[in-house]
Amino acid sequence: MTAIPTLITLALYIALLFFVARRSGRNSDNAKFFTGGRNQSWWLVALAMVGAPLSGITFISVPGSVAVSGFSYLQMVFGFIVGSIVIAYVLIPLYYKHNVTSLYEYLDNRFGVRSHKCGAWLFLVSKLLGSSLRTFVVCLVVQQLLCTPLGVPFWVTASVFMAFVWLYTYRGGVGSVVWIDAVKTLCMVLCAVLSIVYVLNELDIPLGAAIARASDEGLTQLFFVEDWNDSRHFVKMFFAGVFMIVAMTGLDQDMMQRALSSRTQRSAQRNVIFSSVLQTVIITLLLLLGSLLYLYIADAGVEGANGDEAFAAVAMHEGVPMIISILLVLGVTSATFSATASALTALTTSFSVDILRKKDIAEQSRKWVHAAMAIISALLVLAFEYWRNDSAINLVYSLASYTYGPLLGMFAFGIFSRRKVCDRLVPIVAIVAMAICVVLVRFSDVLFGGYKFGSEVLLVNAALTIVGLFIISRKSVMTEE
Repeated sequence: MTAIPTLITLALYIALLFFVARRSGRNSDNAKFFTGGRNQSWWLVALAMVGAPLSGITFISVPGSVAVSGFSYLQMVFGFIVGSIVIAYVLIPLYYKHNVTSLYEYLDNRFGVRSHKCGAWLFLVSKLLGSSLRTFVVCLVVQQLLCTPLGVPFWVTASVFMAFVWLYTYRGGVGSVVWIDAVKTLCMVLCAVLSIVYVLNELDIPLGAAIARASDEGLTQLFFVEDWNDSRHFVKMFFAGVFMIVAMTGLDQDMMQRALSSRTQRSAQRNVIFSSVLQTVIITLLLLLGSLLYLYIADAGVEGANGDEAFAAVAMHEGVPMIISILLVLGVTSATFSATASALTALTTSFSVDILRKKDIAEQSRKWVHAAMAIISALLVLAFEYWRNDSAINLVYSLASYTYGPLLGMFAFGIFSRRKVCDRLVPIVAIVAMAICVVLVRFSDVLFGGYKFGSEVLLVNAALTIVGLFIISRKSVMTEE
């Protein structure tokens, strides 16, 4: 693929984003920036939430993971559906009851100021690392397809990318993010379906025959139940999925800002469940695409097509129709522009409300916070350029297991216990829980006879936090959560 079609594709999509952002950002103020004014239509929020957890890293890494893990990722996705029910009927009523702008205000109401800030900092670190890593993966693809042929260095690519994201979100906030997420969902589905169609055309076999061949080559294995020590074991992945979605969506300011922009609690609940089902469909499409890509790689002898680089390697392979490359660029950019935009909005909200403790922050100050978050994200993207030795999607979940674990433990203890904690010791409990988990993962082979921790370390982290909170707590009669 030449650089010109790539450049045109990016330019047209960016123009669409600015058009949507401009229309949705009219008459914007802090209320609209932080919560979308809580007057968004249910169908718009539902469509936005379908694609909200799906980023460019999903579009790249999920198909790329098929060679090693088959369809095992769906085991975790099934857990996502169950976790979404927990979010809808446990967490959303709590947030609407307390009328929160930031989710972590609940921790202030339940435990105290230091718990509130501890939760906010855990989110800030998690979101900055995760969002920056996702952005890095997409910048890497754009670099390969467009910027390297034009002689543009990676640092320029990353800086321009973040500048565009900052420009179209600095005014509209959540109001713009919801509309952009809706556009992103449609783009991702369209790109996945068309990519499958065109790869099948290149393979010159019908879909049924392609699936049968992929199954024969071990690319479509779904359930892994033989080896308990395998990190892909069904029980591990399913229950990790349940708690992962509760932590990374239900306790994530970025994800929940969309749901909380709904007009009513009932609409928010319906949107969360509806979106989880449709996300399963999209993930299945991406896994199917991955199996087809590896069949093409085997037939065409494509080199350097492993993991996260598989899709890009196929798109750049000689003889592949230009439309495949265009769909790749459109899919990853639509996903990541949206994910990065919503992350910037959530980071700005949390820092303003939780860390600065200013719900009524001046609009100009809020814009400065927003710009600072964009700059930090760009610097982290550049840092990831020098640190990429693992599958990106696994790395994101690994980071989340450490930082979201204490959040999950804090919310669980607050919701299901009536005990009063010593607020000043809560940050220490969180740090100790994360440190213990690092040691457990690092030395699991020695400590547990060959057992290797996977995503279930999130549960261990949360459990350690709950134990620590119990130790520093005492009985208390509470009349209201």
